[in-house]
Amino acid sequence: MNQERIYQVVLGPVITEKATRGAEHNQITSRVLLDATKPEIKAAVEQLFSVKVKAVNTMRVKGKAKRFRNVMGKRSDWKKA
Repeated sequence: MNQERIYQVVLGPVITEKATRGAEHNQITSRVLLDATKPEIKAAVEQLFSVKVKAVNTMRVKGKAKRFRNVMGKRSDWKKA
């Protein structure tokens, strides 16, 4: 995996109460690309944060249908790891 792809895989942290509870047990939760695989995520996190990753769990979050005034819209899907 090239250096450019490593910086594109991890998009940013997820800041929720549940993710904060995971941080107490040395776990991080972050948004990743929809097409990122577990080995790619593992390699990216190990190189970016200089840590040894034991396991990677992923989950696709479906976007919600939302209304803005009288117009229906849809939030985009995203993936967390």
